[in-house]
Amino acid sequence: AMAGEGGAYRLRCSLVGHGQDVRGLTCCLFPEGGFVSVSRDRTARLWAPDGLNRGFTEMHCMSGHSNFVSCVCIIPPSELYPRGLIATGGNDHNICIFTADNPAPLYVLKGHKNTVCSLSSGKFGTLLSGSWDTTAKVWLNDRCMMTLQGHTAAIWAVKILPEQGLMLTGSADKTIKLWKAGRCERTFTGHEDCVRGLAILSKMEFLSCANDASVRRWQISGECLQVYYGHTNYIYSISVFPQSEDFITTGEDRSIRIWKQGECVQTIRLPAQSVWCCCVLDNGDIVVGSSDGIIRVFTESLERTASAEEIQAFENELSQASIDPKSGDLGYVNVDDLPGREHLKEPGIRDGQTRLVKDNDKVEAYQWSVSEGRWIKIGDVVGASGATQQTSGKVLFEGKEYDYVFTIDVNENGPSYKLPYNITDDPWLTAYNFLQKNDLNPMFLDQVAKFIIDNTEGQTLLSTSDQFSDPFTGAGRYVPGSSSGPSAMPAADPFTGSAGRYVPGSSSNAAAPVGGVDPYTGMGAYKSAAAKVENIYFPKKDAVTFDQAKSMQIMGKLKELNGSATEEHKLTEDDLINLEKLLSATSKTSAETPTMQQLQSLWRAVNWPEDIVFPALDILRLSVRHPIVNENFCSEKDHVQFIILLLKFLNPEGKQANQLLALRTLCNCFVSQAGQKLMMKQRDEIMTQAVEMKSGNNKNIHIALATLTLNYAVCLHQVNNIEGKAQCLSVINTIMEVVQDLEAVFRLLVALGTLISDDTNAVQLAKSLGVDSQIKKYASVSEPAKVKECCRFVLNLL
Repeated sequence: AMAGEGGAYRLRCSLVGHGQDVRGLTCCLFPEGGFVSVSRDRTARLWAPDGLNRGFTEMHCMSGHSNFVSCVCIIPPSELYPRGLIATGGNDHNICIFTADNPAPLYVLKGHKNTVCSLSSGKFGTLLSGSWDTTAKVWLNDRCMMTLQGHTAAIWAVKILPEQGLMLTGSADKTIKLWKAGRCERTFTGHEDCVRGLAILSKMEFLSCANDASVRRWQISGECLQVYYGHTNYIYSISVFPQSEDFITTGEDRSIRIWKQGECVQTIRLPAQSVWCCCVLDNGDIVVGSSDGIIRVFTESLERTASAEEIQAFENELSQASIDPKSGDLGYVNVDDLPGREHLKEPGIRDGQTRLVKDNDKVEAYQWSVSEGRWIKIGDVVGASGATQQTSGKVLFEGKEYDYVFTIDVNENGPSYKLPYNITDDPWLTAYNFLQKNDLNPMFLDQVAKFIIDNTEGQTLLSTSDQFSDPFTGAGRYVPGSSSGPSAMPAADPFTGSAGRYVPGSSSNAAAPVGGVDPYTGMGAYKSAAAKVENIYFPKKDAVTFDQAKSMQIMGKLKELNGSATEEHKLTEDDLINLEKLLSATSKTSAETPTMQQLQSLWRAVNWPEDIVFPALDILRLSVRHPIVNENFCSEKDHVQFIILLLKFLNPEGKQANQLLALRTLCNCFVSQAGQKLMMKQRDEIMTQAVEMKSGNNKNIHIALATLTLNYAVCLHQVNNIEGKAQCLSVINTIMEVVQDLEAVFRLLVALGTLISDDTNAVQLAKSLGVDSQIKKYASVSEPAKVKECCRFVLNLL
């Protein structure tokens, strides 16, 4: 076959600059045709195509990490940064954000508790990061918006999908997860080892590669469409050609493989054991980074191909590489059965095929090149004795890389334990942590430390690695306090249908004002089509409560159920009198204030068994609006029991009446400062459990859930806590998918409008979660008009 036929890739250039392994690569927009590389030498470098010859020039070296840099991605241009930004993640647990012309970071994102090994950017400035701490985080500008929790081991790969709000994570737990608006929607299983890389093919399809040496093609719906085999060892990275479904992979078998129409059409070997990363430039050229610290670019274009001397130098370097037969790159090697050099006279069958020959006592490896019609020497095969421990963190333990993983037998009959160790760790500290972690006798400290020292003799690196830390512990999260302003009890409740709210700009007489009608009363005032609709919907300033009270019926039901209650639960006559007084005191039908005795009676009643507790919960819902009751249940000292009680009823398996009344009680807590403070402090717990109530498809529960979200939005609008807003946006997104009732939809729209009013970060976040596409359909609802109007006001902000 003639050279160049079939579009074979050949060397374009080799770039020397990094001092250690190149671990990440990405194409960049500026300079055009350039790329960014990151390395274990703790730097990131920006390379621009060299106009004169076929090479690249290092434009710029960026430093900001105190340890290895593992990954890189470009954040697309924005008004503020028209050339985009560069994000890098490292073993120091941090993410550094750089501009293209400053060697120091613009800012640093802190929050992960272990190595950040994957980054992906989306629209509207969002960034997704994956870490060995088993979580992925969504960032907007310099703030963490949400944490994706669900994987049980390190996350090695993340990608934001083109469809808004959808994200993918690949993990050492062998699974891939699809997340929508921050919640796990689907788990993809099939890989038999750690998932290392992800690449997007289209809105509906993506590829993954793994340590099981396979590539899989998936549909977003969960189906695995195809499995591709070719590599003989771990596959570290995968990249798709622009506007195409063809792709390239790189791995621990020293190779880059080029895949077209699902077949491996070319294999390029490198004189380095680990080919860590790759990217495809817009012109189709391939850039790869490897454990020898050299970046190599390969091209199909004859104009850009390296000179004959450079290609010869590359082949010479490759032929001198030593291949360790234990790595499995060449399959099983039996030296005695190998043919001599004459075997190379026979042509190969397919590109990349390897052939071993014996030359005197030496074993050499050759690879067939279809485009050149010859065998190219790819290295000498060294015996087991000559193989040295690779120092590029090859060994995996619990999904993370270490220089060594030792097996320790403490006594003959007991189990053996795995001890992971990096050259840069302190042997004594590692031994101590190992004994602690496995509950072993501290007497063994000297022995284990000495074992580590003896087995790693002479191996040191210049850099300092991380202390050995357990990547699997969950961690507490700081939740800022809630609004400090006192909130008065709202007069008439705007959501119930009782009129009488003052609407600015309306006439002050008692007649219903034309055009300024209260949106929550359902009074359809006549409006002339020309009148400009005013946004009277959001930002909402005070909480919405559930005030409807049928005290007679509630007490009647309570007494009836008390009659059939078991002895231990039966309320006394005094209890019943107390509850009647409490109801009238908190429903404003009497001037008395609630007493401690009444509250004790109420507490006994709400602890009834769940099949009879609902009337007691209804009394709790009504009475918690009273400042004294609110203070009593929500104050610093007593709130724990109160929250535990309410969350117990938010159980998807529980009775719907209890779910409904618990949600309404939570909504009513927001009327006083003590309640607001408690609701904000427990927001994460409450919202996480409350959103599960969506599945019952009960319209009243949906309205209560929407109201709870709205009350949170009101508080968050006052304190501007972006993590809280992110959680609320995610909940709105989730509930909107199932909710049918228009009153619930209306309250969610008001919540959404309140969350994003006067906050550009929240607007960007809502867009990146795809909220706008979800609510568009409500802009054309004819009745009630408030849904359509409110929706249009929200869409105007988005």
